[in-house]
Amino acid sequence: MSKEQKVTPWEVEGKIDYNRLIKEFGTSALASDTVKKIEKLAGDSHIFLRRGFVFSHRDMDLVLKDYEAGKGFFLYTGRGPSGAMHIGHLAPLLFTKWLQEKFNVNLYIEITDDEKFLQKPQLDYEQIQKQADADILDIAALGFDPDRTFIFKDTEYIKQMYPHAIKIGKKVTFSTVQAVFGFNNQTNIGLMFYPTLQIVPTFFEKKRCLIPAAIDQDNYWRIQRDVAESLGYYKVAAIHNKFLPPLTGMEGKMSASKSETAIYLSDDEKTVRQKVMKYAFSGGQATIEEHRKLGGNPDVDVAYQWLSILFEEDEKKLKTIHDDYKSGKLLTGELKQLLVDKINAFLREHKNKMENAKPLLEKYMYTGKLAKEMWNK
Repeated sequence: MSKEQKVTPWEVEGKIDYNRLIKEFGTSALASDTVKKIEKLAGDSHIFLRRGFVFSHRDMDLVLKDYEAGKGFFLYTGRGPSGAMHIGHLAPLLFTKWLQEKFNVNLYIEITDDEKFLQKPQLDYEQIQKQADADILDIAALGFDPDRTFIFKDTEYIKQMYPHAIKIGKKVTFSTVQAVFGFNNQTNIGLMFYPTLQIVPTFFEKKRCLIPAAIDQDNYWRIQRDVAESLGYYKVAAIHNKFLPPLTGMEGKMSASKSETAIYLSDDEKTVRQKVMKYAFSGGQATIEEHRKLGGNPDVDVAYQWLSILFEEDEKKLKTIHDDYKSGKLLTGELKQLLVDKINAFLREHKNKMENAKPLLEKYMYTGKLAKEMWNK
């Protein structure tokens, strides 16, 4: 039996109805004409746009108008270091990298070590810091422009953030954060103030800020849009991706605390194969004979979904996989092996890039062109 849909910054459960989320969050569906406009201005397409994985937005049309008018925009996204990074965490970061490359804009990546310390009672401060450093290296390995990217930890950059934070905090009431985030009398006061800090980077430039992120983070941007103009800034824009389904099925999202649901970036090749073969929910039949006769259902098969979202960019190859699986020509084990091969190739390349990224960490955080400008503010 499916769980009731629940989407918050800290929990995602149930079978996700994305049309319902658009209505509940008050966002707009990403229409085909907006997708075409993005592709035209970028001079390229992205797998997330072609396959509908990016599905919702706030004011993306205004971002594109600003860009056409020469006003530009900037990007902002982030990562909460509460556990090892998995493939699902990379989705918004990969799309962010594409946007930075195609539009040649500044990018701010917030590492919310403060939020995770406040929100995760089982983790101490030192554990959070160790995870934050590991996450920063994983992020740096994706290859963002080191002179146009600033990666910062909240606890380290707080002196520069705090003046903005208190101006925001003065305009946001307890009743607002209580209604938006569900805070109650047991919520610690640190977590109640934290939303101001996640809003601060939207004020780093006097341009429109675009946030590529999963829609579970949208609550913060609703508050930002209430106060931004009164503080002399643009309302933030956002473009939302869907959740990469967990290995175990099509409900909820991958969890860093549930190893059977996720492929971690640190998993070795043997572990990847074991997890996919054991846990990846299948749309196939119970026996080979039945599968050959009746075929599989790619719409619920996690291996196919992962291939279609992240790992198989070639449209013709994906269609062949889809049709062969649906007809019964391609077996579940064969489909899973296709995914295993793709994931392991990706992770091998990522681990090599991590080694190459180590010398660039100082640039991303302290000495690059954008980083220097931010530390000198």
